[in-house]
Amino acid sequence: MNIQKKYELWLNKVTDTELKSELEAMATDEIKKENSFFKDLEFGTGGLRGILGVGTNCLNIYTIGKITQGIANYMKKFNLKKVAISYDSRIKSDLFAKRTASVFASNGIKVYITKELMPTPFLSYITRELSADIGIMITASHNPAKYNGYKVYGSDGGQITDEAVKNILPFIQQLSEFSVEECDFDKFLQKGDICFVPDSLTEGFLSEVLKLSMGCYNNLNVTYTALNGAGYKLVPETLKRVGLTNVNLVTEQSYPDGNFTTCPFPNPEKQEALALGLVCAKNNDSDLLLATDPDCDRVGVAVKHKGEYKLITGNEVGILLTDYLFSSYLKNGNAPKNPIVVKTIVTSDLVKKLATKYGFEVVEVLTGFKYIGEVISNLEKQNQKQRFVLGFEESYGYLSGTHVRDKDGVNGALIITEMTAFYKNQGLTLVDKLEQIYKEYGLYEHKLLSFNFEGASGNQDMKNLLKALRENLPSEIIGVKVAKSIDYLTQTEYDLPKSNVLSFELVDGSKIIIRPSGTEPLIKAYLTVCFDKQKNEHRLRVYKEYLTKLFTVK
Repeated sequence: MNIQKKYELWLNKVTDTELKSELEAMATDEIKKENSFFKDLEFGTGGLRGILGVGTNCLNIYTIGKITQGIANYMKKFNLKKVAISYDSRIKSDLFAKRTASVFASNGIKVYITKELMPTPFLSYITRELSADIGIMITASHNPAKYNGYKVYGSDGGQITDEAVKNILPFIQQLSEFSVEECDFDKFLQKGDICFVPDSLTEGFLSEVLKLSMGCYNNLNVTYTALNGAGYKLVPETLKRVGLTNVNLVTEQSYPDGNFTTCPFPNPEKQEALALGLVCAKNNDSDLLLATDPDCDRVGVAVKHKGEYKLITGNEVGILLTDYLFSSYLKNGNAPKNPIVVKTIVTSDLVKKLATKYGFEVVEVLTGFKYIGEVISNLEKQNQKQRFVLGFEESYGYLSGTHVRDKDGVNGALIITEMTAFYKNQGLTLVDKLEQIYKEYGLYEHKLLSFNFEGASGNQDMKNLLKALRENLPSEIIGVKVAKSIDYLTQTEYDLPKSNVLSFELVDGSKIIIRPSGTEPLIKAYLTVCFDKQKNEHRLRVYKEYLTKLFTVK
């Protein structure tokens, strides 16, 4: 069906007044039509994510209904009977959650939904605790306000596997957005087909997080910002329960607001998102600033060092946590047997040097915390989950327990706070500790570059550029020979699923990894260098120039 025919079908079928107005407004705007209808939102291992609006390529009650009905048909085929649902603070998240719940209930599937917005790791937890067959989280994580999304979890509490996606996809593809009946959430709630998640599970989740605490916190001054997201209750409550009395909240960002008025890009990886938090931390003379993203699975960190606040990257926090946990085990003599740390392939290789020192195994997985969750699930099947010490990724996701199968901003905020207090008792900041690590192992520095390809034409440009690179792999980059190229679509050296990732290891130890984002119209490039400060800066600059030229459409 061509774009105009899709448009006309929606114009005739849509009854939602807001979406109908959007359709009417684009009647003579062919670019808007194309961007809204050139494809269906793609369903993958992360579920789906898109810009809010009308059309097959946007997130709305009709595309939400279609995917939910597809999953419901899949569940009925395989006699799966129970779903858990949660949602974050984004625009229409509560509406989409209720729509999802109603569609499942109309198919005879029992639904448990949270009474209010809750973090993504909580959804992972309740999926397991309720013995649900499927979990659904309405969120677009750290994307700008114009996005929302739909993440799908399996019964183990982890995001669904590639195999599950292949099995579910045909059930979705055979449906139309308008083949799903309208459903009444309140009616199903009254009948008991939809139930609210009991408060006891909130307590259960907090209890599991608190079990991971090993230290003392009462000497620390902390500022916390929820970035108007789902961490606004559970993170402060967790810090309170470990005895931390000096927690300052960033008032403007401590309540849910899907417009993210004070931080248009609510990503704790970005300094702009932390601007208000840094002001608040400075005013309160805090030792530590913590920031969680809208669905509270990522944690941004800034620490006071020599009177100034320094942002610590995801790679750096992961390295610090690894060193802290294992040095604590060494001191206390309570290390698990044959311990494991799990990281993604784009995350710092410095952890491998720590592994040599402390004697743990490093497991590398593809980008996406679901793969870290799979490692935990496999360990659990072998009755070895106690071996898991830490999973982390460069994009600010951490997990030090096995209570969930996803990154956990509540757990992350707790152990980062604990670690900061531990080093403060030694007269050190996290920056001091990092400098000690770099002195011992080398000055590892990393940089993430993102190249944007919005809309239908951008989508095709991105595919063409990656195809051209794959067909003409460079033998050298900025005059430095490539020692090893890895195409994760075709490689057989590592036991990993096929993935659209290219890795280039240079003879001087530098590394560049390139992949398309799974959730945004971006090509991402991950750079690693390890020289002295001056040479690191130079190399990162020239790599950026090289890649900018490479991914500029001519």
